[in-house]
Amino acid sequence: MTGVGSRYRPCRDRKPAAVSDPKPRVSLELRSLLPYPNSCLGTSPHQQERDTKMAMLSFGGIDVSKDRLDVMVLPEEQCSSVNNDVAGWAELVEQLRGSSIAAIGIEASGGYERGVMRALLAADLPVRQVNPFKLRQFARASGVLAKNDPLDARMIASFVAIMPTRPAQRQAPAAERLTEMLAVRRQLSAEKVAAENASRLLEDAMLRRLSRRRIARLAADIDLLDRHLVAIVGTDAALAHRYRLLTSMPGVGVVLACTLIALLPELGSMNRKQVAALVGVAPYAFESGTLKGRRCIWGGRANVRQVLYMAAMSASNWNPAFKAFHDRLKAAGKLPKVAIVAVMRKMITTLNAMVRDDVVWADRLTGRHSVPTAR
Repeated sequence: MTGVGSRYRPCRDRKPAAVSDPKPRVSLELRSLLPYPNSCLGTSPHQQERDTKMAMLSFGGIDVSKDRLDVMVLPEEQCSSVNNDVAGWAELVEQLRGSSIAAIGIEASGGYERGVMRALLAADLPVRQVNPFKLRQFARASGVLAKNDPLDARMIASFVAIMPTRPAQRQAPAAERLTEMLAVRRQLSAEKVAAENASRLLEDAMLRRLSRRRIARLAADIDLLDRHLVAIVGTDAALAHRYRLLTSMPGVGVVLACTLIALLPELGSMNRKQVAALVGVAPYAFESGTLKGRRCIWGGRANVRQVLYMAAMSASNWNPAFKAFHDRLKAAGKLPKVAIVAVMRKMITTLNAMVRDDVVWADRLTGRHSVPTAR
């Protein structure tokens, strides 16, 4: 029995779920894991050929750990796991060769990814090295907050399927040795700076002697690595030619030249805006409505930018062209850091043009073109 105020009164404005929600409900997590949300709607009659080609393409994602590789291939949902060793790499190559792979994403994992990347590149498979920071932001934007190895592999596959990525290139053995040696040099330089800072607070005479001995040892190891860097570059004709081009600019020394050779192999194949953004010295605007903020640099390859900063400090004092440019910025009222970043950007864009045109610094100033040598 129903009446006024009865709690058993039927609610006439409530509709069944099937009527009020005509579209099926998909959880945020499941929806974010679908690289093609409209793939089940069928092929448009105007895009049948294009959609058919896209449907045949697959995208792979590999999550790398010390002992294991978790693999996901989309949209086939092929999930597998192999060992991170020579036998596992061979098994992975055989698995991926059976599919029409358009891109295979691998997240940088502190060096554990080097072996599988070499194996995939040797098999002529399209490899993309994914930035971990961008991948994490992509996962959060997709609504995926959980994190485990199979899910990371799936997110990597979705990332390379949706986002534009740069193909990984096979490096020469000399360039790989340079990369490893530069990493050790950065560690020794950081230890030397920390030891020097700590030695200033020491009061005991014995501790000061130990600290001076350690600093001297670190400095000797760094000098030894610098000599080995030059020796490694000399073993490869193409790298030696690029080294001569880079070091012809006053202010570019051994460390910066080897860093650009190993960590910026794209130098000379991009325009000035692209190389500035890749290094991380391109200004970005932070403005919205009436807010007018200062332009700031962001992102890029930090290891290259740190070495370029020290070279820009030297070039702004001793390179006549960059010294005049730096003094002009200071006279215009620019802040010291702003002026140095501008010198960094001018240096890297000039070096990019020198490598692109195959000219040394003196020939570039006079407008002459040097004769390209055999590489």
